[in-house]
Amino acid sequence: MPDQTLFALTDRAAARIAEIAGAQSAPGGPPPALRVAVLAGGCSGFQYRFDLDHAPQPDDLVIAQGAAKVVVDPASLDLLAGAELDYTDELMGSHFAVRNPNAKSACGCGTSFAID
Repeated sequence: MPDQTLFALTDRAAARIAEIAGAQSAPGGPPPALRVAVLAGGCSGFQYRFDLDHAPQPDDLVIAQGAAKVVVDPASLDLLAGAELDYTDELMGSHFAVRNPNAKSACGCGTSFAID
């Protein structure tokens, strides 16, 4: 069983992932997982990317919480160690947000960060 302390989900994030994945499931097929990745780019050096993934890779960390499943590739996991995925539903908009203790600074866009 993978070490889920490397990257965690809040209950809100897990509920929203399960809802989205259920709506995107092929009839009779398994629901997709939410892939969380860190890519070079953005206004601060790195940016988060969220995609639905129907075919996780063998070396992905798979985090299952209830009906929700999140996958993270090993390179992204290095930058997400100890982080938590949350989902906010506010008047200004709804979105997934990563609380990352490795980020030394973040951009106003909320998806870009630097690690120094």
